[in-house]
Amino acid sequence: MVSVDKPVEEQEAEIRQGLSSAEMGALAHLWRGEVYRSTIWRTRLDTTTNWAVVTLGIALSIAFASREASPLPLVLVGILILFFLMLEARRYRYFNVWRARCRWLETHFYAPMLQDGNLRLGEGWQKELAEDYWVPRYHVSFRVSVGRRIRRNYLWILLIQTAAYIGKLIVHPNPVQNVEMFVDRAAIGPVPGLVVLAAGAFYVVAWSGWALQSWHHDRRRWGSTQRPTGMG
Repeated sequence: MVSVDKPVEEQEAEIRQGLSSAEMGALAHLWRGEVYRSTIWRTRLDTTTNWAVVTLGIALSIAFASREASPLPLVLVGILILFFLMLEARRYRYFNVWRARCRWLETHFYAPMLQDGNLRLGEGWQKELAEDYWVPRYHVSFRVSVGRRIRRNYLWILLIQTAAYIGKLIVHPNPVQNVEMFVDRAAIGPVPGLVVLAAGAFYVVAWSGWALQSWHHDRRRWGSTQRPTGMG
């Protein structure tokens, strides 16, 4: 018999110590559904990354097709890459909803059941999951999702683009002889080469800094234990 002097949460934990076989089967099907949805959205993430890689490859082919070819395609492709990055970050926010729910069930339902057979309903993990279904929400901000996608994929794409652009200026149409020649080659129409190079440096530093800030955010949130206590 439950004491009336105990808090409501403790009384509920004492009353509900386990799940029926039907409820456990429903949770298993729920997990399978969330895995399927996360897989679908993971495929969409790969699609936008592939688009960015392909467009960069096309720009590389055009820029290095001949000595006289302009390096401008390597600059313009950056606009497309950033568009794909923003699109992928938006898709990542959806993907992370399903991924977080799957991981939540794995760490709070399957892992305890496999370890000691105790579902630990008194910890309230099922209420956290229920709340996420009652009030669906993104688990990460758009800023964090952009940073994560830069760290995982786009930082390498941006660095390859930058290295290819610098290499093009150095070797074509003939090897540079001094810094002044390198700066002059970077000029785009009426825009001086120094301005173009400064914008390129800001381009690389900004995205690298965004990725680093995102990494620090995740480290603060999850710590070094790799055992998160919240979804996201």
